[in-house]
Amino acid sequence: MRSVILIAALVASAAVAQDKKRVAVMNFEYGTVQSGLSAIFGSNIDVGKGIADMLVDRLVNDGVYSVIERKALDKLIAEQNFSNSDRADPSSAAKIGKLLGVNAIVIGSITQFGRDDKSTNIGGGAIGGITGRFGVGGVGKREAKAVVEITARLVDVNTGEILISAPGKGQSTRSGTTLLGAGGSSSGAGAGMTDMSSKNFGATILGEATNKAVTEVASKVEAGAARLPTVVVAVEGLVADVSGSTLVLNVGSHAGVKVGDKLQVTRSGREIKDPATGKVIRRTDSALGEVAITEVDAQSSVGTYTGTPGVKVGDRVKK
Repeated sequence: MRSVILIAALVASAAVAQDKKRVAVMNFEYGTVQSGLSAIFGSNIDVGKGIADMLVDRLVNDGVYSVIERKALDKLIAEQNFSNSDRADPSSAAKIGKLLGVNAIVIGSITQFGRDDKSTNIGGGAIGGITGRFGVGGVGKREAKAVVEITARLVDVNTGEILISAPGKGQSTRSGTTLLGAGGSSSGAGAGMTDMSSKNFGATILGEATNKAVTEVASKVEAGAARLPTVVVAVEGLVADVSGSTLVLNVGSHAGVKVGDKLQVTRSGREIKDPATGKVIRRTDSALGEVAITEVDAQSSVGTYTGTPGVKVGDRVKK
């Protein structure tokens, strides 16, 4: 009985996983706060990427969505010559999302990232301080709390429509004379603090505020999962290459193919034509087996075939 229950649970889990909507998270736009980053970190780091990485972690751990691997997103952005100025543009993001084969893509912007007093002459004391200790040797002595404000938008990749706007604001419970005032030596702080997903950054008052803002945004983006349309994509293509059980197909993400798909493999038989127009109205295809997709790019895909031996180039695939 126990084994039956376990099998049922695994089947149910697999069904839930298949029903998850797929999303990707773009790096956040941070032009509004860019001028103050050198005072905080000692250099102009990409806090938009840091915020996006943190949001991906939240979404993956919460399990509401299936989140696309960041490496796949970064590779596609590089191939498409996607610029930093496009980060918050819904139409550009929708294009990237379509190529990735996701249901929606998350874009966002950072509107506040610093002290609650908005002072620009305080906050850089942690990096390169005279005494080498956080909070000592900075250019100011006043204590202030850290505040981070961000807004994420969930974009339908098929229409470019913004489905959800999810603002988030975080404020530290602690105050300090430096935003990175977690205590300890500032030696190597540039490396330790610029990894915004690290425990070192999370322990600072700025890290505390950032975590709160990202957590609030994540919960709102997850609440919008039900608003994502369920799109059934019909896929038709051909086998382009056969190597043992590995098939290469001539359809990829442009045609709606994504990793995990299972496509039926058939062989074309007799064609039946409309006597009035001469157009093919039916084919007597014979089923051979199926191919489970393991790799996808824009124009092609790769998968593992199971079924009747003898698949050849030109056989048809469909979903």
